[in-house]
Amino acid sequence: MRIAIFNQKGGVGKTTTALNLGAALRRSGMPPLLVDLDPQGHLSSIHGRAPLEASRSLFAFFQDGCSLDELTQPWEHLGALIPAHQQLIKVDSIFGKGPAVLNKLRIGLDALDEHYPQRPCIIDCCPYIGVLALNAVFACDRLIIPISTDYLSLQAADHITRTLQVLEPVLKRRIERRYLLTRFDRRRRMSDDIRNKLRERYGDDVLETVISENVAVAESPSLNQDVLRHSPSSPGAHDHRKLLDELVDRGDLPVMVKPAATADS
Repeated sequence: MRIAIFNQKGGVGKTTTALNLGAALRRSGMPPLLVDLDPQGHLSSIHGRAPLEASRSLFAFFQDGCSLDELTQPWEHLGALIPAHQQLIKVDSIFGKGPAVLNKLRIGLDALDEHYPQRPCIIDCCPYIGVLALNAVFACDRLIIPISTDYLSLQAADHITRTLQVLEPVLKRRIERRYLLTRFDRRRRMSDDIRNKLRERYGDDVLETVISENVAVAESPSLNQDVLRHSPSSPGAHDHRKLLDELVDRGDLPVMVKPAATADS
């Protein structure tokens, strides 16, 4: 199962969602593959030991035809990572937007799945629609759209939804999506207002789980850790375990996945 995490608005928690959902999967007994598809490379920087050379990053997959297996790096306490590089910003200008390049990641992941058929994959997308984000959309089984609880993020959700509706005739399928509220502050009426508006517009595609505004979630990347390892009893860790539970219950992740009670392994 492949889940891409995407929003055209920055600062909504894409990378932290990818990181911490990956950590919850790891603790459930299914270490994921994380793919950093953002030229900014925030997820790769959290890894701490990801190669810095473009030739050992996802850019080499697009530019040089390296296999994804060659580029995969182990990630202790998480699973595995295919790192990004700032050179990825060139992919749009180098390759254009033909069908071959738009399906490149899907084909590469299909080949990788032959060796790791049960491994879940989480794709951390860049915050704009281009070749990289379209690769993720074409490759994924589900799209998680993180939305921070402010009105600009609500507008961004509408914009993404319209974009997906344009893409669906090309893909000849509905792009299954889940809207995830992040940076949720229960003390603010606006948080509930945004949640209610989302539910009115997108119904059951809105996840019940919300990711609360939480210091542990915010500070753990600076320590090269996920929140479940950094602060396993924090509300942020609880929220991401609950997120995994809900995705399993909805059939978005394999039913055999269940979060473990232990904080780390």
